[in-house]
Amino acid sequence: MTCCDQRCGLITGTVLGALIAVLGGILIPVGNLVIKNTVNKEVVLENGTLAFDTWTSVDISVYRQFWLFDVQNPNDVLARGAKPILKQKGPYTYKTRFIPKKNITFYDNQTVSFVLLAGAIFEPSMSVGSEEDVFTTLNLAVAGLYSYLDHRLANVLINSFSASLFQNRTVRELLWGYREPMFNMSMLGVFFPYNDTTDGPYTVFTGKDDVKKVAMIDRWQGEKSVSYWNDTYCNMINGTDGASFPPFLDKKKPLHFFSSDICRSISTVYDGTIDLKGIDVYRYKLPAEALASPADNPDNQCYCTDTVITKNCTLAGLLDISPCRGIPVYISLPHFLYASEDVLQGVEGLSPNFDEHSIFMDVEPITGFTLRFAKRLQLNMLYGPSDDILILNKIRDNTIFPILWVNETAVLDDETAEMFKKELISRIDILEGFQIGFLASGSVIFFLCLIWFIVVSRKTK
Repeated sequence: MTCCDQRCGLITGTVLGALIAVLGGILIPVGNLVIKNTVNKEVVLENGTLAFDTWTSVDISVYRQFWLFDVQNPNDVLARGAKPILKQKGPYTYKTRFIPKKNITFYDNQTVSFVLLAGAIFEPSMSVGSEEDVFTTLNLAVAGLYSYLDHRLANVLINSFSASLFQNRTVRELLWGYREPMFNMSMLGVFFPYNDTTDGPYTVFTGKDDVKKVAMIDRWQGEKSVSYWNDTYCNMINGTDGASFPPFLDKKKPLHFFSSDICRSISTVYDGTIDLKGIDVYRYKLPAEALASPADNPDNQCYCTDTVITKNCTLAGLLDISPCRGIPVYISLPHFLYASEDVLQGVEGLSPNFDEHSIFMDVEPITGFTLRFAKRLQLNMLYGPSDDILILNKIRDNTIFPILWVNETAVLDDETAEMFKKELISRIDILEGFQIGFLASGSVIFFLCLIWFIVVSRKTK
């Protein structure tokens, strides 16, 4: 009788273990469905969702850090045509994007429009010096006249104001503007105007009807494409603004975003998974192909606007944004990272470094939220030889001159990280814990009882 009770108990244990394991197996697709439905609900841009609260918040600080280049040998450049020797100094840090989105307007819950207001507040504690630090840098007015004006007329204007190729300016003047005598005392600066200006309006999909389109840009400034590049492909507005992406990322697929700073869409590729304050994120980086020469990447042919400067479109690493900015500015990565050797060798003192000078985004793969990013760009202008402009008579070659580079960066703070983990990650972890727990414990009970049942059965024979 005892043997029978033992065997019955083992049979019961085996069945119970199997049922628990099956329950764990059932919980996997059910749990995944619950997770998917929860995420799909919370990433939609509508009142009350986690995505909307984050999207409208300015709690996460965005900073712009500037490194300026100081010319060490201006007299040698003018007198002998020597290469400029540069020394960078920075960062000079400003808090930006502290103003909430404005004019938020929904259209049948399918799309929502908004504008971004620009502002900059100097952060002395995060800077190496004050806004009154003085730099010897390229004369922006002279470089502009060299690029845009007949050189004989430019020479008359330059001489009448006793202007030189280089000038001394404070950080504040160079960044935000100073009155330029050659331009009738108009304000001139790398980022003038900036404060109280707007970017947009942007119109993006809310994801209400299709979560795969959430945050994707439908229109910018009322248009579905830009008109700067005289090419349908290059004029396309692809992806989001980079703040978030549709959920459930596929690391095999690139992430596309549009940047009004460079007037074009661009893509990043998966580089690896890292831990950010206890949250697993996918790191996406800008590949070298994005700024490759058209000879290596034919897709970039339509961004080549001046075949002379780019040596018949064979130089890499430069983007001429004059078609959209109206000023002769060339964008590159800091220290000419990924640029052709000819560009890098035009000046001395630069040292491109992938870790310090590349662009990256850390995106949480389930929600698609960007939790940290570093958008690094260098602003350059051109000067070169001229028989008609006296101060350029000794210059031998066209020189792409780096004025400064900027790192626009943000990372979620500890409080936001804990909220994110509590509201989403911990719930997913608990559910996955139940799934694994039931499956593992049920399997263990099933096999132990089954093995013991076999052993008991053999003993009774």
